[in-house]
Amino acid sequence: MGDIPRRRLIMLDVLAAVGFALLPQVSVLRPAVSGEVSGSTVWLLSLSIALPLAVRRLWPVPVFGFVLTTACVALAVGVGPAPFLATAYALYMVATTRRRQPGLSAVFIAGLCAAGAALLTATGGQSYQGGTKVVQVVFGLLVLGATWAAGTAVRERRESTRRAIEQATEQAKVEERLRIARDIHDVVTHSVGLIAVKAGVANHVVDTRPEEAREALTVIEDVARSALRDMRATLNVLRREQEGGAQDLRPVLGLSDLPALVRTAEAAGVRVDLRSRCAEEPPDGVALSAFRVVQEALTNIIKHAAPTGCRVHLTAEQGTLTIDIADDGPGPGQRPTVPGGGMGLVGMKERVAAHGGTLTAGPQPGTGFRVLATLPY
Repeated sequence: MGDIPRRRLIMLDVLAAVGFALLPQVSVLRPAVSGEVSGSTVWLLSLSIALPLAVRRLWPVPVFGFVLTTACVALAVGVGPAPFLATAYALYMVATTRRRQPGLSAVFIAGLCAAGAALLTATGGQSYQGGTKVVQVVFGLLVLGATWAAGTAVRERRESTRRAIEQATEQAKVEERLRIARDIHDVVTHSVGLIAVKAGVANHVVDTRPEEAREALTVIEDVARSALRDMRATLNVLRREQEGGAQDLRPVLGLSDLPALVRTAEAAGVRVDLRSRCAEEPPDGVALSAFRVVQEALTNIIKHAAPTGCRVHLTAEQGTLTIDIADDGPGPGQRPTVPGGGMGLVGMKERVAAHGGTLTAGPQPGTGFRVLATLPY
């Protein structure tokens, strides 16, 4: 199937070659017939110029060189400038397929040819009957120049379109990698951070308070199972997107899932004051981003400040969802902090920015850390 368009183009070139072979016989550009030019000579030169055009797509430069040389011979023996039209047909393929060194722009060449054509018409176009050799040469140069300018403009437009497509494709790849990285980070980091904290607790009290160690291990088991389920669900969604299958039909995480996050944080020693005042329900995309912001903020508190207390206040009104999260700072008997790469804050900012919102995060005066995000919808 891929060869059908190419065969059609070759057939078009064959038909064009036939037309250019007949052109010198009927063209008004041919000078008055003189005894010096026989009909057989005209036919021989016409066929020599026209036949190579059938393979101009295979060897554009050799075909153009041969046709140009033959056209110059035809002009010299008195056939006229009509063969330069066939030469322009061959030149167009060269201009659209071959890169050239930076030089005169296509616009400048086109303007120069237009000015030359206007000058030629104004000085003798109305009484033209073949013209002198000089006029014929000028005509041929104008035709070739205009063809070169048109072909160059087409090639530059194609290259510009190709570059735009490549840039858009690369940008889409980057955005997709960032989205996958955010999803995996949000799913994994929260659970793994809690597992690390509870494992540290269990290791610390396993000899002195075995019941507390057993409770920590139970939490680790539950969180690990939940993390595996979330990871499988995320990978299934990605696989469906790559295979073009049906979209995931699970409910989108949102504000109604925040109590589950709170229970997980409290199991890690963070007392959470969750307050939600939503006069209107935000869209699913905004609600999901809000859920991820709260999840990452609680994960950071667990890793760096637990045991401690924090507040999570959400307000949705007048088309804006405001998220205010602040902790009290590391409390007495703080456990060793879990190292992190700082990707959580980056992911939060990207999610908020995707909805045109703002996010500020930093230490509070005195103690603690605060995250404030606004999501318009």
